[in-house]
Amino acid sequence: MTASSAGLTEDALESLLQPYILPGRTVPPTLYGQLATYLELLVKWNARTNLTAIRSPDEIVRRHFGESLFAGQHLDVNHTANCETLLDFGSGAGFPGLPIQLLRPDIRVTLAESQNKKAAFLREAVRTLGLKTEVWAARVEAMPSALRFDVVTLRAVDNMEAAVAAAAPRVRDRMLLLTTAGHALVPPAGFSAGTTVPLPGTREQQLIFLNRIPGAGD
Repeated sequence: MTASSAGLTEDALESLLQPYILPGRTVPPTLYGQLATYLELLVKWNARTNLTAIRSPDEIVRRHFGESLFAGQHLDVNHTANCETLLDFGSGAGFPGLPIQLLRPDIRVTLAESQNKKAAFLREAVRTLGLKTEVWAARVEAMPSALRFDVVTLRAVDNMEAAVAAAAPRVRDRMLLLTTAGHALVPPAGFSAGTTVPLPGTREQQLIFLNRIPGAGD
């Protein structure tokens, strides 16, 4: 198998991502090939547009792809409500939303990114990967007021508290945050703290679920 311009084969990608795949889980047969295409496009764009401060392809795979896939596998763990729609709030270069879309093609994913250059990259990534993923190239607050999603994800946003407050009206069932361990986050009105899961290979990063309280906000 030949290497991509990022220097990684599909087999190498699979090996790097193995720690992030839950035991017994199967992934789509196209996943690693699509991730290789995504990585190649990201490295190319990142050379001229600051999409991520991480430059090493190996670290992009671990930190961005791996953590996103790990989060995607927990969407339905310990939750009775299925995830059919997902909003990636402040998607940046597509994390965690795009890897989740590749892992779970059954979910209708919307990537919300208000910065024009990053939104342009997301549109190109969606086109290149042949996905039906929607890109919302504006602030989430500008979405139609009635629009809600089963799950809203937030990762590496500038102000997590403000982002959680802005995301809350869009949440039908739960929020999934990828944030720093020990971060004191008070759930917004109408939400309760749910499961917390440490990310593989780090003591600093974790997944935090915030669950909408039944009847709240209806």
